[in-house]
Amino acid sequence: MADLTKLTLKGAVDGLKAKDFSSAEITQAFLTNIEAANPRLNAYVEVTADKALAMAKASDAKIAAGQGGALEGAPLGIKDLFCTEGVQTTAGSNMLRGFVPPYESTITANLWRDGAVMLGKLNMDEFAMGSSNETSAFGPVVNPWKSKGSNADLT
Repeated sequence: MADLTKLTLKGAVDGLKAKDFSSAEITQAFLTNIEAANPRLNAYVEVTADKALAMAKASDAKIAAGQGGALEGAPLGIKDLFCTEGVQTTAGSNMLRGFVPPYESTITANLWRDGAVMLGKLNMDEFAMGSSNETSAFGPVVNPWKSKGSNADLT
């Protein structure tokens, strides 16, 4: 089987609907990559592996029953700006460290309604005030496509 983490979102959704692979398989592939790469890239401030696998299992059951939303079973990282019920949300700031919202943001509620699977919370500039991902309280994010030298050709 090809590397499932190289699929586009459309490719993942199409493959899930065609039952070429399961949500649990693609989710585990992403979690394995995150575990290997995140110490170097610092892309995730929190990985929600148990939640992701539970969501993937539920999606697989829906897909098997011919049900599910437009994103059913597709694993996604969620920007740490959006509140996720029961999962720490900091907006990249020490000021919000430890804040675990008792509610879901509209954005994420819509993603879950459509069947998306949450891999975790993505690192970001503090309060989304920047574009370089260098001002997070959790440290800068390393661009995996341009990890050395200038980012001038990316901006």
